[in-house]
Amino acid sequence: MSENSPFNDPANVKEALSGVGYLADDEIATVVYLAERLQKPILVEGPAGTGKTELAKSLATALSSRLIRLQCYEGLDESKVLYEWNYRKQLLRIQVERNEKELTIADDASNWRRIEDDIFSEEFLLERPVLEAIRAKDPVVLLIDEVDRVEVETEALLLEVLSEYQVSIAELGTVRATQIPLVILTSNGTRELSEALKRRCLYLYLDYPSQEREREIVLTKVPEIGEHLADEVVRVISMLRSLDLQKHPSISETLDWARTLVVLGVEHLDASTTATTLNILLKYRDDIDKAQREIARVSPAPVIN
Repeated sequence: MSENSPFNDPANVKEALSGVGYLADDEIATVVYLAERLQKPILVEGPAGTGKTELAKSLATALSSRLIRLQCYEGLDESKVLYEWNYRKQLLRIQVERNEKELTIADDASNWRRIEDDIFSEEFLLERPVLEAIRAKDPVVLLIDEVDRVEVETEALLLEVLSEYQVSIAELGTVRATQIPLVILTSNGTRELSEALKRRCLYLYLDYPSQEREREIVLTKVPEIGEHLADEVVRVISMLRSLDLQKHPSISETLDWARTLVVLGVEHLDASTTATTLNILLKYRDDIDKAQREIARVSPAPVIN
């Protein structure tokens, strides 16, 4: 358990995150507080665009910590997650040794063991994000973003790190964390994660915010917007998320739309303005068509409670 926690209680977490522009609710604040105190990773699941990645970024800022990010994708392997050896530099080192001492395959095996020990040393090790976070001497937040995109085999590579905060390197031994990073894993739920990974983490589910909370986010992030227009914005967003769309508007897209309306000098939403700016919120033609039909249906007031 951490004895030098930067947070006194969950309320302190909310205050710290609010100070960097992230409006956390009680559940978020409690999970973050416990993760820091218990030195446990947090697995944050939920639809795309609900503030999962932003939580990690905001925590790094609030804690004055360095953010180390591993962006996951299909095909990601150990050499991009943990470490790899600088093979080109190793080959050059071997070539130099052979040229200088005219070594051959038949030479004394101890000479080759000495060279092997040399080329598998710190000088030739290339750190990847997870090992970098483990070896960091300064406070870090490790973001493992969209972990559901990697294969099960790659997911398994993370288990030692998430439970023991260490990485085993065959040639060097076990590298243990000098200080425990705050680890945030995010998942959009594209596949079911293993029970082994889930057991090692505290769990947090982030859904789309309520209208009241999203209104507060809009007013915080887009202070130029009027309160009446902010009300209309979040009502339209709520209506769009109630439709059967390929992709619902994310919180960041809500903010982009609010900023767009401010730039356009809009003070009150009408059907025409809403319909002509839908491309800020929706990125599929079918979604835009469906939304425009719904707007026309509820016209002249394209907003609902």
